[in-house]
Amino acid sequence: MIQHLIRPFLASALFLASLLPAAAGSLDDVLQARILPGWRMADGTHMAALEITLKPGWKTYWRAPGDLGIPPSFDWRGSGNLNGVEISWPTPKPLLQDGMLTIGYTDRVVLPLKVLPRRAGREIRLQGRLDLGVCHDVCIPMNLNIAAALPSAAQKRDPRIAAALAEQPYSAKEARVSSVQCTLSPHADGLALRVDIRMPSAGGAEVVAIETDNPQVWVAPARTSRKGGTLTVETRLEHVEGRSFALNRSAVRITVLGRSYGVDIQGCPAG
Repeated sequence: MIQHLIRPFLASALFLASLLPAAAGSLDDVLQARILPGWRMADGTHMAALEITLKPGWKTYWRAPGDLGIPPSFDWRGSGNLNGVEISWPTPKPLLQDGMLTIGYTDRVVLPLKVLPRRAGREIRLQGRLDLGVCHDVCIPMNLNIAAALPSAAQKRDPRIAAALAEQPYSAKEARVSSVQCTLSPHADGLALRVDIRMPSAGGAEVVAIETDNPQVWVAPARTSRKGGTLTVETRLEHVEGRSFALNRSAVRITVLGRSYGVDIQGCPAG
C-alpha cells in the first residue's frame, strides 16, 4: 500500500523540490499578466481574457499538466458584481521537460474568460488571484494578483480574445469522431481504462490527456497507438488514498493533441 501511495506522487514531489531554489525569482523576470477587458455580449455576459506573456524559453501549464507540473488555479473572491467565471482553454502543446511529457504553453497565451454578472447591465469589477507554475531550467511557483473593470457599455470585440476562442480544440463532431468506446477492467491499484476512438489522425504522434470530475482520482500518463482510423488509448486510474471508487463516465474528458489540431471529446461510453 505504501508503494501505491508513493508512486503517483513521486514525479510531483521531485518537481516541487525543483521549485525551491528558484522561489525568490522576480515575476517581471519571467512573465507579465494582465486582464483584457473585452466586451459585453448580447446575453448580458462579458467576454474578457487573461493574457500571459512569458520570457523566451519559459513555459506554463494547461489545466491538465501531463506527467509533471502544476495546473493553474484561480480565486475570484474580492470581485464585485460577479456571479461566476468560465475559462476557455486554447489548444496547448505537448512539451518535454526532463524527459517527461508535460502539456502547456510557451511565449504567450490568452485565456478567454466568460464572466457572468450578478446584476445585469452593470460594471463588473474582476479581481482574482492566480497560482501557476512556470519552468525553464528551473521551476518557479507564481502567485499573481490581477484586477480590471469590465464596463457594461463595452461593445468592441477584441481580436486577441476572438483569436484565442478560435484556437480551442475541435469538438468531436468537428473532428469527425465517429465513435468512442471505453473499456474498464480491474487493476491491482484501481481501474485500467482502454479507449478506442474512431477518428482521422490529428497529425503526427498524437498525445492524449484524460480527465475525470473527481480530484481524488489520479490518471496515469496515457499510452497511445493508432491503427488506420482507430486511435487506442490505454491508462489506469487510482484513488490517491487507495480507496475504491466509481467512474462517472459522462464526466470523463478526453483531449487528443496532434500536430495539426486538438480534439475535445466529452464522455466515455461503454464499448
